[in-house]
Amino acid sequence: MKKKSVAVVIVSNGPGELATWVSPVVDELNKINKTLCDADKLNFTLRLVLVPCPNATGKEFIVANSWNKFELITRSKSFWNLLIKPSSFANWPKKGLVIFLGGDQFWSILLAKRLGYGNITYAEWTSRWPQWTNEIAAMNSKVRELVPKRYKYKCQIIGDLMADIKLNSEISLKNKEKNYVALLPGSKKAKLSVGIPFFLEIADHIAEKNQNINFIIPIAPTTDEREYIFFQSERNPITKYYSSKIKTIKKIKDSCFDYVIETSKNTKIYLIKKHPCYEILKECDLAITTVGANTAELAAIALPMLVVLPTQHLNMMNAWDGIFGVIGKISFINGFLTSIAKFFYFKKKKFFAWPNIKAKKMIVPERIGNISPRKIAREVLFLVKNRDQLKSIKNNLLKERGNKGAAKKLASMIVNAMKKL
Repeated sequence: MKKKSVAVVIVSNGPGELATWVSPVVDELNKINKTLCDADKLNFTLRLVLVPCPNATGKEFIVANSWNKFELITRSKSFWNLLIKPSSFANWPKKGLVIFLGGDQFWSILLAKRLGYGNITYAEWTSRWPQWTNEIAAMNSKVRELVPKRYKYKCQIIGDLMADIKLNSEISLKNKEKNYVALLPGSKKAKLSVGIPFFLEIADHIAEKNQNINFIIPIAPTTDEREYIFFQSERNPITKYYSSKIKTIKKIKDSCFDYVIETSKNTKIYLIKKHPCYEILKECDLAITTVGANTAELAAIALPMLVVLPTQHLNMMNAWDGIFGVIGKISFINGFLTSIAKFFYFKKKKFFAWPNIKAKKMIVPERIGNISPRKIAREVLFLVKNRDQLKSIKNNLLKERGNKGAAKKLASMIVNAMKKL
């Protein structure tokens, strides 16, 4: 007699979570089921629900669909319709599990309640709704400690899904004579308007002192190489404060990189369009980055970083995330808001980088204020030269993460939960 089908519904959002959380867990889940004898094999269907997220690229559906791993994939824009009328998307088995692997944990709780399914939450930093989830898969002991005592029985430590990132053996940046520095000037247009001229000049100052440093920029999926040309041109008012310009930008063949920028001062910067490109970033020595979600991603792969926010350009407030970005688009109060931010927000807020916020201490350097590219370049040169300091930053980042093997352990949790249904 054929076993009744069980639905395993994975909730996720951005490209990073899909590549490093969802895909490995699905692979391990299928692998475990194949090893079971015929009598114990589980009859389940895999479904992926993409949820609204400000960091999503809009290409998640296409990427996930290309894997051919899911019976059903729903787009993020359809999430509310899915909650209102699930039957309009598919027939749903009576029994199932909703697995949180990205986005807002509340969306997976809500979907599980709507479908009448159980819920498992992967908690990287904290479990926000322990009273409403059935099981919690914690990244490390710090996450478990944050779970209220009465709900700790639901929680088990599985490790760090990001720790299982597999490097592409065909890609290697390692060179005894070269160092690699990643530049992350931002992804949103307003951030790029500040970041591109500022970061180009940092690269020029570094190259002037040390020719053995190569620069790479992972191009965000929401932008392309043409915007780099635009934002270093005179059409961007920020460029008048900086002297560095792009002389040429050329496509590269037979390389892990897609383009190479050459500045007016002959500095070469390599661009890569693959996203996420953790296998390349993991081989860099250091990253110079803006504030934002990218600091969490860099922390996840334990890449030492220098976080910069030049406040002299705060009149470009729409470059920010959240409420500052919304209000900053109203031009007549932009100047007033800038003053408020400088005098109150920056004095009150202790940390800006995600790893520092989560650790509640400075484990990666932040440079916030009226900073210059030359000053940042000097600090980068110092860090690259002082390997022990970079190693210390990396070790502190690793301490905030979890152990390997998380994908297999989470898949086992899902299998055991299905057996109980």
